[in-house]
Amino acid sequence: MPDMVSSALSTGLTNPADALGKRPVNPALIEHADERRKSVENRVADRITAFSGSMRFVYLHILWFGLWIGLGAEAYPYGLLTMIVSLEAIFLSTFVMISQNRADAKREVLANQQWTTVQEEDHQNQELLQISRQILDLTQAVHDATSWREARVQPDEPR
Repeated sequence: MPDMVSSALSTGLTNPADALGKRPVNPALIEHADERRKSVENRVADRITAFSGSMRFVYLHILWFGLWIGLGAEAYPYGLLTMIVSLEAIFLSTFVMISQNRADAKREVLANQQWTTVQEEDHQNQELLQISRQILDLTQAVHDATSWREARVQPDEPR
């Protein structure tokens, strides 16, 4: 889903929920995508990664290789084609690593936000426990005061 968010945001949609079928998106991911969009290098890498991971990329290569071999652009063993494909593989592997780094950065953003939330919840729980103890102390004090008063006012009367 985080890749869908960045894809939706990189295509110019201002509200990622529109691209995700009205599903809410973590605000930390939206902020992270905004930060990524500020860099031209990140935008280019995101576009290349999105294209190279699509079926259009596969179909284009099938067409390219078919035409290269079918039209006889060079003789077998296709040395130039092999070199071009090797260079492409080197660059695409770099973009795969960039994509993995981007995914790691998103996971780190989410983990940091979740840790902050856990810390806030822990603080709130501590406050609630303190309030509960105070309520218990007050309840016991009221109970002791009313028990003592009832024992003093009506010591021998049956209930």
